[in-house]
Amino acid sequence: MKDPIDRNGLRPRFWERKPLARLSKTEWEALCDGCGKCCLNKLEDEDTGEVELTRVACRLLDDESCHCTQYPIRHQFVPDCIVLTPDNLDSHAYWMPRTCAYRLLWEGKPLFDWHPLISGDAESVHRAGVSVRGITVSEFETPEEDWEDHIIEEPI
Repeated sequence: MKDPIDRNGLRPRFWERKPLARLSKTEWEALCDGCGKCCLNKLEDEDTGEVELTRVACRLLDDESCHCTQYPIRHQFVPDCIVLTPDNLDSHAYWMPRTCAYRLLWEGKPLFDWHPLISGDAESVHRAGVSVRGITVSEFETPEEDWEDHIIEEPI
């Protein structure tokens, strides 16, 4: 399966040498590990602020590739899809998956060995068992009142 994320020609371990705010668009996009977890619907406890992932996937997530099927034009279909940037990471990192590179770097932590930027292989995230490949259910077929039945523990 072809990886839609361009990681060619990037400086080795660029994320360790540059602050997130100084990354190029290509470098920023390359930080995505392709796990698909950010495209899962989440439940947030209004009292505690705790966020839990569900297996209920955005309508645009391809369960096999774990990538958005309409990434460049996703806002035409899902207007409230968040475009994560260095400028808004502070307000979104709390709900990002615990294994997410953006969240890890924001927290000052290293990337995992299975991250494609370290392993050199986009399939490593799936082999490590931390992607949503094959475990999602459709948001169209799952009523919102049933989402609690699909909560998943992190890390997966």
